[in-house]
Amino acid sequence: MSDAAQPTAAEVRAAVEALKTALDRHLDAIERRASDGNAAAEADTDVYSAFDELAAAGEAYDELLYDAYDEVTPFEIPSGESAPAYLGPDDPSVLSVLIRRDYTVSEPLRLLAQAQRITELDPDSADTAEGEGPAAGSSVHAALGVLFGEFEPDEIATRHKEFGLTEGDSTLWVAAGDEPAEPGEWLAAPFDAVDPQRVICRFDISSVFDEEELYGTHDDEAAP
Repeated sequence: MSDAAQPTAAEVRAAVEALKTALDRHLDAIERRASDGNAAAEADTDVYSAFDELAAAGEAYDELLYDAYDEVTPFEIPSGESAPAYLGPDDPSVLSVLIRRDYTVSEPLRLLAQAQRITELDPDSADTAEGEGPAAGSSVHAALGVLFGEFEPDEIATRHKEFGLTEGDSTLWVAAGDEPAEPGEWLAAPFDAVDPQRVICRFDISSVFDEEELYGTHDDEAAP
């Protein structure tokens, strides 16, 4: 703890009072949106704004608390700006679902063994590993090709530990479109044309906020 320009006890107390006020405003905005029976764009904007104010107040208090007393809070608010207000059609007829899941190869030997077992049981699966055949179990790159060629992504998400993988962050976006895309139109760059203001709802999982849903939903949709 530095002796230079340490905040006073009064400054720390003012910061915690500001945090309490921000907490009340955040809850008030959520309650107003819920009492309206819908998630209108204006109500969503109020909630997002209150969230940002709460995040800023929490960060300011945490910094002053540490500088003054060398202590921290047990809370961590996800960084980054909140989602923009939804500006897409009220009755979308076209949807795009975008999913990202991150993994760490935490047990490469387990992954290699699973890939080897798969290729032994189904030699055709080796074709997904760039022709390495049964030797796919000796290369993490080839083993991942075998694994993701054999199983659906949802099954891998359910059985990731079995394959020597550890889950990281994941997110799912549901975005509204105007017209169905032409076959093959977006395959070269599937995530480039997503407009955040057309995202109907999104669901994020991350250890930084204990799997709490960060962003609201449109039309009262709830997380699955």
